[in-house]
Amino acid sequence: MRKYALSHLQELEAEAIYILRETAAQFENPAILFSGGKDSILVTELARKAFYPAKIPFTFLHVDTGHNFPETIAFRDQLMEQLGAKLVVGLVEDSIKSGSVKEETGIDANRNKLQTTTLLEAIEDNQFDACIGGGRRDEEKARAKERFFSHRDDFGQWNPKNQRPELWNLLNGKLNMGENFRVFPISNWTELDVWQYLTLNNIAIPSLYFAHEREVIRRQDTWIPNSEFITLRPKEEVVTKKIRFRTLGDITITGGSESDADTLELILEEVAIARQTERGNRSDDKRSETAMEDRKKEGYF
Repeated sequence: MRKYALSHLQELEAEAIYILRETAAQFENPAILFSGGKDSILVTELARKAFYPAKIPFTFLHVDTGHNFPETIAFRDQLMEQLGAKLVVGLVEDSIKSGSVKEETGIDANRNKLQTTTLLEAIEDNQFDACIGGGRRDEEKARAKERFFSHRDDFGQWNPKNQRPELWNLLNGKLNMGENFRVFPISNWTELDVWQYLTLNNIAIPSLYFAHEREVIRRQDTWIPNSEFITLRPKEEVVTKKIRFRTLGDITITGGSESDADTLELILEEVAIARQTERGNRSDDKRSETAMEDRKKEGYF
């Protein structure tokens, strides 16, 4: 008799597909939170496999701060056209104009925190009862507290002490009117797992992840891309460096690192020996020791 065995990537894939199918079964109007980053691209590929040959049965939701990398937006539009998927875009600019949020001011101002309100407005406007995200437990300590099905109250808030047990892979998506869930099918993946899977399956990703020449400034021990949204401090100067990004957020907060990794294989080698988490270059996580957890309690994904 042949011995049946799965590799660790096949086990992770099977687990994620199970969670995605459970989401489709238990919720009426789920959406995939799509940022254009590698994790949301991975979730999209897993959803494609989970329901093939049918189309992905989820709407895609992108919260556009207006401060995105142009490469990210171009990749998003190309992928949505390729999949024939429905895309809903929530604009932070609209939330600012309506008075829901107030634009930050100052040299370190960004729109990262503002997108929480835009996300909650998009969820309410479109009546999404579950939003599928690419969060992973190895990313950040607040992420490590997450369940696969993460309950949010009718204000969109996350309470880590009020989550459902998930024994024996039983997922409880029951909710009251106005409540919703965030779903994290790749919670158990590591950054290295993600890159191994992307490489093994030759999945397309934005060019920002590969080493390239870019104008940057040195700030908070990382290389922040120069853009129209950046205000230079005294003594700061714009230089050209060969960098790549391990994580993609707004162009104002996403730091790059110097690198020559311009292929998936070289990125794999670099990630395997990395001693800093991928979010270590995100300035939004450096605002306080509990920055991520505070945002999640306010409704962030």
